[in-house]
Amino acid sequence: MIPQHIHKIERTTSENSAFHQLIAELDEDLNSRYGELQKQYNGFNRVDKIDTVVIVRIENEAVGCGCFKLFNSETVEIKRVFVQKSFRGNGIADAILKELETWAGELGFTAAVLETGKGQPEAIRFYTKQGYSVIPNFGQYIGNDNSVCMKKLFHIIL
Repeated sequence: MIPQHIHKIERTTSENSAFHQLIAELDEDLNSRYGELQKQYNGFNRVDKIDTVVIVRIENEAVGCGCFKLFNSETVEIKRVFVQKSFRGNGIADAILKELETWAGELGFTAAVLETGKGQPEAIRFYTKQGYSVIPNFGQYIGNDNSVCMKKLFHIIL
């Protein structure tokens, strides 16, 4: 169910200018949390040519976003989930994540993985509440003590 205050959940691509604006705000937030440490993640956070982007709008203002990309044949990687500070705590992140998971399921995927940082305890709590479990760090995050990797299996209704 979409919270009443959310006027539109838009499926789009990484070409969307509102998405670029929101991820620029996300990068500012991450840089303020992690400082120089964040630079090591810049290459991992590229979202060029992503066809699976979600933007939430309230009164036509883009206030949150997220996307996913292929991880393997059954799994997507959730990336760049962000809600502007003044809109947090209103169910927007829930709506973004649910839309991403629904879209991934529609495309035949059965699971999602993601990476967040230890400096974002609210994100870890959020993803845990949404059914994600901590897993060993994968890919480029292996050996990175700042990274927390998580996974969720989708409930498939036949």
